[in-house]
Amino acid sequence: MIKSMTGFGRAEAVTKEWKITVELKSVNHRYLDLNIKMPRKLNLFEGQVRNLIKTYMQRGKVDIFITYEDYTAGSVALKFNRDLAAEYLGYLKEMEQEFQLKNDISVTMLSRYPEVLTMEEQPVNEEELWNCLEEPLKEACTRFVEAREREGKHLKNDLLAKLEGLDEKVSLVEKRSPEVVQAYREKLETKVHELLEDSQIDDNRIAAEVVLFSDKICNDEETVRLHSHIRGMKKILSEQEGIGRKLDFMAQEMNREANTILSKSSDIQISDIAIDLKTEIEKIREQIQNIE
Repeated sequence: MIKSMTGFGRAEAVTKEWKITVELKSVNHRYLDLNIKMPRKLNLFEGQVRNLIKTYMQRGKVDIFITYEDYTAGSVALKFNRDLAAEYLGYLKEMEQEFQLKNDISVTMLSRYPEVLTMEEQPVNEEELWNCLEEPLKEACTRFVEAREREGKHLKNDLLAKLEGLDEKVSLVEKRSPEVVQAYREKLETKVHELLEDSQIDDNRIAAEVVLFSDKICNDEETVRLHSHIRGMKKILSEQEGIGRKLDFMAQEMNREANTILSKSSDIQISDIAIDLKTEIEKIREQIQNIE
């Protein structure tokens, strides 16, 4: 099943110690671009997070949001910096003597000095924390991929419908081309009759002119290749994954053939069809940009 590059997935895990929530959302991108935002305490797992996510996706700009709540009472501890407090107190006594000021320092006031009392995070069991993070991360990735697959199914159906319409337009070009040559022959014969009136017409000369005109406007190669590209694109759409770049290349080739048909055309109907072909191919290319 093809996948869209637009997706969303969310999951969370709650234990007695922690609550971890993971959200993923993505938009189109030529390559895989992971932007991870998570608490500083989980930064040590960034490499593992990236490696795990890469197993679920190949392309897209993916934003990953991870939140973490710690329910353990012993997760932080108050630390008293005795040496720093003594140093503060010593300098305050020097100021009292040197400037003859009243020393009104209190324990409460001293405790508010920078770094005298600090909160320190206690070390955690990294293996247990990773196990708690890994579970919602995998679940969010799974839901993310499922969302991409659902969107991919809609994209596939839309592309197949557009390709059918494209195939019909190519067939119209094929049907119209012999009519253009016949109309040219009739126009040429009429013009020669008007110029020569009752004189004998050289049918061989007219036939030669018609052949030259036919060669000039001939688009058989382009229409055959377009039919082939359309069949090829349908076949690619039946593949499992990693098809976005293949489809984009195929659409470029189709656009090139449509341009050639337009440049060769001397008929207003074929020119209009060729313009429609280019318009539809561009719509297909826009949709292809959404495929992983």
